[in-house]
Amino acid sequence: MVRTFQLTKALGLLTVRDNMKLGATGQLGENLFESMFPFLWSRQEREIEARAAVLLEKFKLDAKSEDFAAGLSGGQRKLLEMARALMSQPSLVMLDEPMAGVNPALTQSLLDHILDLKTQGMTVLFVEHDMQMVSHIADWVIVMAEGRVVSEGPPDIVMKDPAVIDAYLGAHIDTDLGVVTGRVKATGDAPAITAEEITAAGAAEADEVEPEVKVSKRTAKKEANQ
Repeated sequence: MVRTFQLTKALGLLTVRDNMKLGATGQLGENLFESMFPFLWSRQEREIEARAAVLLEKFKLDAKSEDFAAGLSGGQRKLLEMARALMSQPSLVMLDEPMAGVNPALTQSLLDHILDLKTQGMTVLFVEHDMQMVSHIADWVIVMAEGRVVSEGPPDIVMKDPAVIDAYLGAHIDTDLGVVTGRVKATGDAPAITAEEITAAGAAEADEVEPEVKVSKRTAKKEANQ
């Protein structure tokens, strides 16, 4: 079992290759006594380096292998962290918002690598806010809001759950804003909603909250005068 972090944990003053080698487990050279006798761990070291080279090539980081990790872009650090996690040859991979802060040009690459983990027989458990990305990856989705489970099931079913739409996706998830603003012509399936209706709905919600705000202000002023 291995996990990655939303904020990458690459060691910037080590090379990309050395960062990869740190991900391997059970290294004999980490033992103080055995480290003094290279013949005990040199063979394992070569195997680790070979595995790191294969993964770096797979993640298209082989050209950066001798560069310091601090010089990588945010997306490349995400790739490095995922590749390093695979050095431990896990059966369960846990990813914390793998797409967060990633350049759109690398998003597809990350998506392909995550899908590849599944084809290799690994279980992938991940936290992600991009529901479209979740629908491409996940077989089973659990949606949580305010510390409780809102919905659970296959992604295509969960994304249609009214509770999920209201709590997470927004009440106008099916509204084509291009149609609302007039930039796109409405089709027969387009929802019959206008910009004025959306504005009115927002104003109604504001009116529901406003009286409480006014009362609190008057109460505060009265208390201040006293």
